[in-house]
Amino acid sequence: MNPDRLKGKNILITGAARGMGAANAESFARQGANVCLADIDLDEARKLADRINEGGNGRAIAVRTDVTRREDNAAAVAATVEAFGNLNVALFNAGINKPRFFMDIDEDNWDMIMNVNTRAMWLGMQEAARQMIAQGPMKDHPYKIINVGSIASRKPLVDVTVYCTSKYGCLALTHCGAVALAEHNITVNGYAPGVVVTPLWEQLDKDLVDIGFKDREGQAYDDIVQNFLQIKRVSYPDDIVGTASFLASDDSDYMTGQMIHIDGGWCIQ
Repeated sequence: MNPDRLKGKNILITGAARGMGAANAESFARQGANVCLADIDLDEARKLADRINEGGNGRAIAVRTDVTRREDNAAAVAATVEAFGNLNVALFNAGINKPRFFMDIDEDNWDMIMNVNTRAMWLGMQEAARQMIAQGPMKDHPYKIINVGSIASRKPLVDVTVYCTSKYGCLALTHCGAVALAEHNITVNGYAPGVVVTPLWEQLDKDLVDIGFKDREGQAYDDIVQNFLQIKRVSYPDDIVGTASFLASDDSDYMTGQMIHIDGGWCIQ
């Protein structure tokens, strides 16, 4: 890993306190970036910021952020700028899931998932872009917005219909944002994981048991590996950070509107 690959990049990450967000924050900092950890769980975000500041190549701050509120997204952007001077990259990672079979979806389930996964991404993209536009174009490189999608935008999964819908929305925001923001020298790309072992997935696995999706706890991992993946294992956050780092770095300057799948070959089928 190049310790200077992201040197000088000031990066905002939502949902940064754990899982993929935390792994990316630590990875970015090891490569020289300064990171703002925006998460509703401020205690965990602060613990992560402390670890990064003790051993990272870059610096970190933590900001309590409810990503469904525009004012919180604006405050996270402002905190990044106040701490580090400007905003170069915004990674919209916050996400949630709560499985329901199609006919069991209710308004509360719909609103919760759509608000966190799609509405919050739209709000965050707008607030980050406002700041980037106000800063004026960088001389040699574009600003970067990175959206976390999912294979759920490519594969209809009836037990998580609302999640699929929300991730279709993430894909649309990535495409539309790339077109809308190109004139401001802002690129918009994303990556779409498959099964990543994080607290979100572990909770999802328990929730699937509760709705009767499988007969015994833990079966979902085995089924997915056997039936869908070409690389015969589930992934971990460390399998994701390389792609995220590429999208945050100057190496991806000529890309926009792309969603890179990191899914072990699931979407080949």
